[in-house]
Amino acid sequence: MTNADPLMIEKLEMFIALAKEKHFGRAAEECHVTQPTLSAAIKQLEEQLGVMLVRRGSRFLGLTPEGQRVLEWARRIVSDTRAMREEIRAAKHGLAGHVTLAAIPTALAMVSELTTPFSAQHPNVTFSILSRSSVEILSLLENLEIDVGITYLDNEPLGPATTVPLYLESYWLVISEEAKYASRKSVSWKTVSQLPLCLLTPDMQNRRIINQHLMEAGAVANPTLESDSMIALFAHVRTGRWASIMPRALVETFGPWQNIKAIPIVEPEATHLVGLVAAHREPHTPIISTLLQQAKAISHVTKAGQ
Repeated sequence: MTNADPLMIEKLEMFIALAKEKHFGRAAEECHVTQPTLSAAIKQLEEQLGVMLVRRGSRFLGLTPEGQRVLEWARRIVSDTRAMREEIRAAKHGLAGHVTLAAIPTALAMVSELTTPFSAQHPNVTFSILSRSSVEILSLLENLEIDVGITYLDNEPLGPATTVPLYLESYWLVISEEAKYASRKSVSWKTVSQLPLCLLTPDMQNRRIINQHLMEAGAVANPTLESDSMIALFAHVRTGRWASIMPRALVETFGPWQNIKAIPIVEPEATHLVGLVAAHREPHTPIISTLLQQAKAISHVTKAGQ
């Protein structure tokens, strides 16, 4: 490696930030430099590579075709550099560092199953846990803003990613014990559609899954309340005015409650696979590699059941 290599990595990191933010000022702020410094670094990168990377006017107008290709290389080079540094550090001092994990709202309750045993074995690794939609998780992975995500594996395209199945998500009606249908052992999707529902917002994949199953049952989701927070949905169900459709694992984590019933939804009994996702690369950093192994160890999904 030459003396210019560290400077090249810095320029590539600024270029990645610019591609993500689509704004010179915000990208500079993310990189903790001034806007003129970032602009100069992008210009120097263009001069070094001999191509125009960014379409400019009075503001950022997008990447050129060459810029899009360089962005792919930049992500790969920066990711490899971070992996190399972490591997050398781990070899000298053991596993240490920080992991940023983003999970879909319905999976947040199970994240502790992964982080707790991992932290017990590797106390020098810290975590940040974010709640994000499935689309946001894939974008954050691509832009190197998170290390891993927990999302659906079987409902929408993931693109190139390393995945570990964790559990099968099934769905229950959560309702006041005094409400209609509360005495039933199970309910159909068609029946559920007739209740005053509070559901996740349409940008959440869980909501798209629910819409799909209701549509297959000849019904339509017409919630009278929407939120991107499962806690908010639980709070509204407890008032007795609303019912909701929630994953079984989440219901079991938060329950039992007084005056609330959870009833399996059948006809059909739908399931969807949720798992850990990491950017596809070889080798993974020591922390991510160990985290993937931990995910396999706690998985509730057998090979036969995948």
